[in-house]
This record gives sequence, C-alpha cells and structure tokens, in this order.
Amino acid sequence: MPSRVYLDWNATTPLRPEARAAMLAAWDLIGNPSSVHSEGREARRLVEDARAALAAAVGGLPRNVIFTSAGTEANALALSPGLRGPSGGPVERLLVSAVEHASVLAGGRFAADKVGLIRVTRSGVIDLGDLESQLRDGPPTLVSIMAANNETGALQPVAEAARVVHAAGGLLHVDAIQAFGKIAFNINEVGADLATFSAHKIGGPKGVGALVVTEGLTGLEPVLRGGGQELSRRAGTENVGGIAGFGGAVKTALQTLPEDTERMATLRNRLENGIRLIAGATVFSDEVERLPNTVLFTAPGLKAETAVIGFDLEGVAVSSGSACSSGKVQPSHVLSAMGYDPAVAQGAVRLSLGWSTEPEDINRALEAWRKLGNTLLRA
Repeated sequence: MPSRVYLDWNATTPLRPEARAAMLAAWDLIGNPSSVHSEGREARRLVEDARAALAAAVGGLPRNVIFTSAGTEANALALSPGLRGPSGGPVERLLVSAVEHASVLAGGRFAADKVGLIRVTRSGVIDLGDLESQLRDGPPTLVSIMAANNETGALQPVAEAARVVHAAGGLLHVDAIQAFGKIAFNINEVGADLATFSAHKIGGPKGVGALVVTEGLTGLEPVLRGGGQELSRRAGTENVGGIAGFGGAVKTALQTLPEDTERMATLRNRLENGIRLIAGATVFSDEVERLPNTVLFTAPGLKAETAVIGFDLEGVAVSSGSACSSGKVQPSHVLSAMGYDPAVAQGAVRLSLGWSTEPEDINRALEAWRKLGNTLLRA
C-alpha cells in the first residue's frame, strides 16, 4: 500500500525536526519562566530566544512580540478599540476585508455596529477604492487585511493599503498567518502596525501564536488578565515547550525560504496545469499574485465534500473550500465575497503544498483527480 500524500498544508503543517528537538529540550526543564531562580531563568531563556527569532524574522523588536495560545487569540488581541500609534487619536471602529479568516471577521473587542467590510474584486483582492472611500471623513480606524488568503492563496496589496490607512490617520493590522514561511514578510516593508502569526503553519506545534506590534503603539488591552506575563499584555504562564518549538520552526523556515518558495511554485504550476485538463476545471484567483503553494479549483457539477472523500480514498489529503457548521455545508464566504454563485462555491477544493512535497506527490494527486473527474462528473 503506497504511503499517503498530504496536500493540506494551509490547514496545518508537519512538525519540523528542529521544532521537535527544541520542544523536547524545553520539556526537560522544570522552571517557571517567571521565576527568578536558575531553573526559571533557564526556561525564560528559551522563551526569549524564540521571541528574538520571530522578531528578527519579521522586522520587529523582541519586546514587541507577544506570545498567545494560537493565531485566533493573537487576532482577537490585535483587534482592540482604543489602539493608537505615535500620532493620532485612538481607533474607534474596525474595517476588515470580506475574505478574512473567521477570527478577524468576528471583530475582536469591537462592537458589531463598529465593524465594516471592505469589498474585494472577482479575483479576491481588496478594492482599495472602497477602502479609501470608507476611511474618508470617518473616525480613526483600525483596518485588518490578511497578507494572503487561506483559501485562494491570493496576496493582498497590504503595502498600498497601509499608505491609504495611514494617510487617513488609521492603523493597519495584517494577519500574516498564511503568508509567513511561504513568502518573505516584513512588518516595516508592508507598513503594518500589528501583525499576527501562528506556529503550526510553518512547521511548529499547534496551540502557539504571536502578535507583533510596532514601536510606539499603545492602547493594547489584554484579552486575558491576571499575572504580568508578556509585559502584562497576555496573562498566563507561557507555553515554554510550544514557544521553543515556534522559535525552532521560525529559524528553519527562514533558512530554506527562497528555495522552498521556488520549488513549491514549480510543483504548484504543474499541478494546476494537470487539474485544468480534466472536466473543464477552473482555478480561482489564478490571474493575480498568489502564494506559491495553493490551488483552489472547481469543475462544473463538482461537490466538494464528495471530492474530498474521493481524494481521501485514493490516499490524498486535501480540503474543501467550504466551511462546515453543525453538519451543514455552507458556501465559502471567500468565494461568495468574490461574487461566485453558492453552487460554485460549494464545489471548491483546495490543494496546498509544503516544503517536503515531492513531484511524485503531484503525480498521485493528478492521478486521483483523473479518476474522480471521470467518475464524479460523468454525464
């Protein structure tokens, strides 16, 4: 029986050996990182090493890195009314793109009537004109735009958005969770005031995230209150093992990023070309710049849940472009925001690659799709 092929890297990634080694070393320590004795200081050193690694990787300062339990918590922490930069008043409302992750669409600590949506184009890219229009003559605003969409892989023009937001006296939060580790990302280069990250998207452990803020940002209110951990910005004893694994994954991901990006793009392009040959398949957002590892496609009459099961039976792990809630399949909010009919949105299937994806994995996926296309879509 051939081994299985994993093509769901946007959902989560395998644990990198370097992250595993860092976690095992951390688990041998007994100290609480808030304790001042030798055991505590040893644990603290691992946390601070990881903090420095992430800061260096994204252009921030270690003192401005806040570790959290996940990317979702990091997003909730970032979306705080009252944030203010070195100049300008505290933000009073929130604008998010219509294709954001659910943890951003939830609005953080903003009241529902203080949250607005930014339109996107048919390609899934934010409408900068709509953003500029909504910011015009409004109160100070926090804008949240993801660097790369988790479903389509479409890259957002965050640097251009930052200029629009800052010209209007607002602040920009960038959810970089899906982009980090796949493409270069630097908070200074894109003009982000806050950015969020997640360990398990880059080969680290699940259950660890981080918020990185720029120097001079104030008004960040903790989601969790209690102790003074993370410079009083996130209470709770740090997950030393998970944070150490995050740091190990960051260091390795950045070392191999250029070659990984190029190799994944080559494999992704071959995968897309093969998919298009069967049953008139369409690839979403293929006319704009995307992550090098992501393919979201559909075909006339395709049902995503059936296709995902079919791929699974062929030994290939992929995911649906639709979200499940209480057992009911809902159209992808991303494709709906892009203007696609619900029937099309319910047929979207996502394949995403990673650093260990091999050419043979692409062959297996295409062979599975040929079988499924000829079976599921047979007239």
